[in-house]
Amino acid sequence: MASRSQNRGRGDLEQQVFAALVAGGGPMTTGAVRDAIGGGLAYTTVMTVLARMQAKGLATRDRVGRSYAYTAVVDDAAVTAHQIHRLLDARGDRAAVLTRFASGLSPEESRLLVDLLGADPEAERP
Repeated sequence: MASRSQNRGRGDLEQQVFAALVAGGGPMTTGAVRDAIGGGLAYTTVMTVLARMQAKGLATRDRVGRSYAYTAVVDDAAVTAHQIHRLLDARGDRAAVLTRFASGLSPEESRLLVDLLGADPEAERP
């Protein structure tokens, strides 16, 4: 029988790590996050998830001695956008999902989306 950690999906683990960072209320080391989550996860597994979250903009990291301390980026818009991207990646027909989504927008939301899509996509990238 598979253990709890073996049954956990990548998205589930990322959500648990994010929740631990938010609950921590401040910078947390990889070991502190691992302890907060429990479940016997390998240190390197948690470290990899934290590094990927930092690369996605879901967490920041600062050097503390020889390691890093991570802090959750609690920006609802960034978190929601990341979740939408994950959902789109999980579906086979992105065009169908986006078409269905766009058909449910209000006129104001549609105008906003058109304005955003008309903007230079490279202008806001870091």
